[in-house]
Amino acid sequence: MTMSNPAHLCAHPPDAMDNSLTVDDLQFTVRRSDRRKTMQITVERSGALLLSIPPHLDEEKLRTFIQEKKFWIYTKLAEKEHLRWSVPTKEYVDGEGFLYLGRSYRLRLVENQDAPLKMLNGRFLLRRDLVEDGRSHLIQWYSRRAKVWLWDKVREYVSRMEVTPSGVKVQDLGYRWGSCGKGDWLYFHWKTILLPARISEYVVVHEMAHLHEPHHTPNFWLRVERVIPDFAQRKTWLAEHGMDVEGI
Repeated sequence: MTMSNPAHLCAHPPDAMDNSLTVDDLQFTVRRSDRRKTMQITVERSGALLLSIPPHLDEEKLRTFIQEKKFWIYTKLAEKEHLRWSVPTKEYVDGEGFLYLGRSYRLRLVENQDAPLKMLNGRFLLRRDLVEDGRSHLIQWYSRRAKVWLWDKVREYVSRMEVTPSGVKVQDLGYRWGSCGKGDWLYFHWKTILLPARISEYVVVHEMAHLHEPHHTPNFWLRVERVIPDFAQRKTWLAEHGMDVEGI
């Protein structure tokens, strides 16, 4: 039985069915799938609990499994609650730092420029009269950059991973970094472009591997490892520091 804790990356496959289960004070979304052979608990970045299982397990077995893992679950929930409280909210003032591919760039408020927000000489420049909508303009800027950067990375790995994705779409995916959609489309959260390049690259390869393997099976991780031998270190970094980009 495997357990994954953090930033869950890929959306569930189309054959999955969801319902809920409450055990004491813990509420789970139960996802049954014909493709799954084992039980797996995921504590998502939001603190939501997901129990992924084969299709024909009875409720008693699920409750027993959860009881066995309760200490681990509470530990992960406590870690995520601490991370959420430790991430400051941005105020969009001069000198404030904003991430882009893992580096922090200072914000400068300007009186006039031809675009609401741009990056120039290592700084984000935001029109002072648009500060109240600063977050919206920043998200639009990140989304445009992410679509280009991520698609370039996808194309870089297409031949090595023997996949033919239809393309990349960038949007707000809630508490997921990425997902695989119908028609072999790859979806990524716009916040992926805030992560260090090597971590964003791991997210890309992870999703591309799902075009072969819908679940996190040993074969799935072998596909990832062939392309990124140090994927385990990148995966751990994402689990421990992914919340750092939440305060935009």
